[in-house]
Amino acid sequence: MILQKHITINEILQMEQRQRATFINSLGGFKSVCLIGTIAEIGLTNLAVFSSIVHLGASPPLIAFIVRPDSVDRNTLTNILETGYYTINHLNETIYEKGHQTSARYAKEVSEFDAVGLTSDYKDGFLAPYVKESTIQLGLQFKERIDITINGTVLIVGQIQHLYFPKNCLCEDGFLDLEKATTITCSGLDSYHKTQRLERLSYAKPNTQIEHVKLKYIE
Repeated sequence: MILQKHITINEILQMEQRQRATFINSLGGFKSVCLIGTIAEIGLTNLAVFSSIVHLGASPPLIAFIVRPDSVDRNTLTNILETGYYTINHLNETIYEKGHQTSARYAKEVSEFDAVGLTSDYKDGFLAPYVKESTIQLGLQFKERIDITINGTVLIVGQIQHLYFPKNCLCEDGFLDLEKATTITCSGLDSYHKTQRLERLSYAKPNTQIEHVKLKYIE
């Protein structure tokens, strides 16, 4: 039997600020971790790592992410609201350290692309820069800002306009094999992980045996 520790809300609130943030950030489990690329109206680029990215719907294809309170400069949020466009770039095994470094508080006039050694990539007339070293890249158009009053965070909703990924990672039924594309995941604020798929399972129906699904890639 696993021995469990019990912590109450009062004990959580009594934690030191950074310890509490680290602890609570771990509780959501493994998360997607991506780099969001933006550009200001005056042409300065910005790159920042986010682990709050979630799928909202497929028709239209919507993805959202959380921005922390903007009591200090939030260049990602400012640039998105100014221009209406941004990119989401998956972290992989070769760039996660550089991606993590983008969380440092650089001055507004400093591009994180240059500061951490990643390459801005513009293509197909899209305004915002992609990360060239990322294997899965999404170009999004800003659609909605939702202010969350309980803690001052902001939910940004965007619609996918462009998508780039390795040709050998798409399956016949539409499943994109992120593991094959070397996308990684994270837990908490600073722990990065490779993935290992256990199985892909069939669509669940009442009174129907679940089956293991074999991945069939598009040639």
